[in-house]
Amino acid sequence: MTTATYHKRSFFLQLHQIESLMPKGLFYYLFALSFILPIFSNAQTEGMEILTYGERKEYEIGGITINGAVNRDRNAIKSIAGFREGDKITIPGVEIPRAIKALMKLKLFENVLILQDSVVNEKIVFLTINIIDKPILSRYFFSGIKKSQQDDLNDIVKNIISKEGIVTDDQKELAKLKVVEFYVEKGKLDAQVDVIETKDSARPNTIILEFAVKPNDRIKIEDIVFEGNNKVSDRKLRKKLKKTKRKGTLLKKTKFVEDDYEEDKKNLISFYNNQGFKNARIMSDSMYREKDGDLIIKLKIEEGNQFHFRNITWKGNSLYTAEQLNNVLGIGKGDVYNPELLENRLKFSQDGRDISSYYLDDGYLGFNVDPVEIAIENDSVDLEMRIFEGPQFTIENVIIKGNDRTNEDIVRRELRTRPGQKFSRSDIIRSQREIINLGYFNPEALDIQTPVNQSRGTVDIQYSVEERPSDQLELSAGYGGFSGLIGTLGVTFNNFSIANFKDRSTWSPLPQGDGQKLSVRVQSNSRFFKSYNFSFTEPWLGGKKPNSFTIGAVSSIFDNSSLGYGKLNITRFFAGIGTQLKWPDDFFSSSTTLNIETIGLERYFNSSFFVGNSSISDGNFKNFSIKHTLSRSSINDPLFPRSGSRISLSVQATLPYSLFRKTPVYNPTPADIEKIVQDLIEENGPAVPPTDSEIATKVEGVKNAKRYEWLEYHKWLFTSEWYFNIVDKLVFTANAKFGILGYYDKVLKAPPVERFEIGGDGLSNQNSSQLTGRSILALRGYETTDLPNNVEGGTIFNKFTLELRYPVSLNPNSTIYLTTFLQGGNSWTRFRDYNPFDVKRSAGMGLRVFLPMFGLLGFDYGFGFDKNLDPGSTWKDYGKFSVIIGFEPE
Repeated sequence: MTTATYHKRSFFLQLHQIESLMPKGLFYYLFALSFILPIFSNAQTEGMEILTYGERKEYEIGGITINGAVNRDRNAIKSIAGFREGDKITIPGVEIPRAIKALMKLKLFENVLILQDSVVNEKIVFLTINIIDKPILSRYFFSGIKKSQQDDLNDIVKNIISKEGIVTDDQKELAKLKVVEFYVEKGKLDAQVDVIETKDSARPNTIILEFAVKPNDRIKIEDIVFEGNNKVSDRKLRKKLKKTKRKGTLLKKTKFVEDDYEEDKKNLISFYNNQGFKNARIMSDSMYREKDGDLIIKLKIEEGNQFHFRNITWKGNSLYTAEQLNNVLGIGKGDVYNPELLENRLKFSQDGRDISSYYLDDGYLGFNVDPVEIAIENDSVDLEMRIFEGPQFTIENVIIKGNDRTNEDIVRRELRTRPGQKFSRSDIIRSQREIINLGYFNPEALDIQTPVNQSRGTVDIQYSVEERPSDQLELSAGYGGFSGLIGTLGVTFNNFSIANFKDRSTWSPLPQGDGQKLSVRVQSNSRFFKSYNFSFTEPWLGGKKPNSFTIGAVSSIFDNSSLGYGKLNITRFFAGIGTQLKWPDDFFSSSTTLNIETIGLERYFNSSFFVGNSSISDGNFKNFSIKHTLSRSSINDPLFPRSGSRISLSVQATLPYSLFRKTPVYNPTPADIEKIVQDLIEENGPAVPPTDSEIATKVEGVKNAKRYEWLEYHKWLFTSEWYFNIVDKLVFTANAKFGILGYYDKVLKAPPVERFEIGGDGLSNQNSSQLTGRSILALRGYETTDLPNNVEGGTIFNKFTLELRYPVSLNPNSTIYLTTFLQGGNSWTRFRDYNPFDVKRSAGMGLRVFLPMFGLLGFDYGFGFDKNLDPGSTWKDYGKFSVIIGFEPE
């Protein structure tokens, strides 16, 4: 019997099962087709043995041969088919159709055919399974789009279709749908995608898929039309559609995105509800396209009546009276019905004015309040506040997890929650803030859990933190004016530990874990300028109370004597102690710093030490002062504050040395004048005798040097910063600074150092302040030379800044935000000239990038409106680009 005969036999063997699996009409059609097919068959089929439909016989499977499925596991195919050598099988029977169905269900094969190969002794049957594999995907590509979009589409398709895998029709349709959705989300509602399948001629049984994409133009919203809104204007309703905007809306995208549209419809109803229209609803919304393809959206609204609160009663309250609760709630009879305000006042309010705070801050962790509308009459709503106070809970354990590098004591001492205390939600919120402000942990990953033990009436508080890099490396270069290019190398270890010095496991690269701060910084241009800075801070001196201790030293040398401009040497040592206050609240802190500074000038003709119209080029000055600072900080995040404020007032003062002298004016003796003349002869050369004017200027300089040998002053600085989260992550910040340099003696007046300069940027300012002994405050858009009072240095200044900030990334490894600003500032040499409104104004935008290892990197472009430029200047001369490295300028 030929193979063809067995093929036909297997066909008839399965007819009875196929009949049971399909509709009768289709079965008879295929059955008739089976009689037509033999006409086109090989002549060897003539005279083959045909088994009748009802003839059934049981066999034992003697062997199974599999043809095709080259890359498939043979044993797996047999197992899925349900066949095994030695098993019993009935032919015709249910086993063969069941096996075909199971294999086809895998969707791996184009066709499966099971043949009776041979029969031995009419008891043992040998079967052949012929399998035709579905083609596998060789590759896919996109056409009709820009290369920049292909990566985005590839990320979509690769999650649906795998290379070197089988591609089903369902997968192709799903991939096509997802690609269309990608463009629809971008407002391209008419996007089209075709999936074209071709055989890969380079490899057998493989295919190539082409995604032919036609993105087409974005569909913009031409207009949004409202009907039925009698109480609220169209303009106000359009504002409440935050993400669905019509053409012409300033700084807003006008594309149509369905998900955003659905969300905005919910926002619209929420707005109505909060205005008292508790039954407001959108009756219908429709869209149609104009001839140019733009979209018109029409919303039909039923506003209903505006409702008001009437009677509010309390039920279940035993700790507080109804009067006390009503005072906290702050909602009176006749107020507009506002469910959002009600929810905030009951559950959680940003200002802490809510009913829950009363209970949760007193240990009632299980507290709940449920407002129930018990009566609605005309436009009035009666509410019953059903309270469940529950038992009072005590903190049993405070657990800290995830602090791999930072010692647990460092975290624990910042917490306001301690075992044995009553549970308090406000203490947890404050503890969360203090942990974030340490700067050692990722604020986005901070997690707080409060598992409760009902039987014991206790609660555990578990803080889970995630360490992040906190050390900083500063590598920068900046132009310091006459000093040229200045390079900076600095390292700051913000989580340093002296105690772990011997424990090598804590080194990374120095011992860490105790929250101490070590900073070392070197600046130089190799020829003229060198500066060395060192500081160390222990935030908890003694380890029991938040008393900080800081010591440090700064040495700056500017030696340009080889060019005839002399030498400047500034050396400063400082030590300070600070403490956290409990009154008026524990957001306040106080610090006191002792500064010992010496300033040496040696023929320093490039001096900025002015007294009146004359400068001091020689002399030694002693600047011994004490600085006391009182500050309050309630910001929620040191890197990107979204709420809170930071206010500080500092006074730095020396002793009033003039009170101990008979006269503050120094009169040089004839011997002093003779020495001055000899010095001038050495400077000018014997061939050029000094003039009377030169001698008088030099004498005046010597007088001033002696007069200010012991610097005396009192210096006041006030800074105020406020942060407001407007919407989403958009933050508004307002900043004001004010300073005054006072004096004890009316003859001496203010000293030539410690004065104020306005202008420049953070990088050059720091270098300049070390060379001039001045406080230089950045003013974006201006150089220090743009403000005339900077020549002598101001004794009073003010500066105001308004900013809008929006974060691009709050990732702890790279915090990035954009900023746009308005700024104004100025300085004055005399108090009687002070005018707080006479400021140099600027506006611009910038970018801030905070990298844990390198600190702050910033770029600003400011446009100075009040520059005194030459008549031929262009508008470009009003702008200034600034680079900020390492720290935010003052």
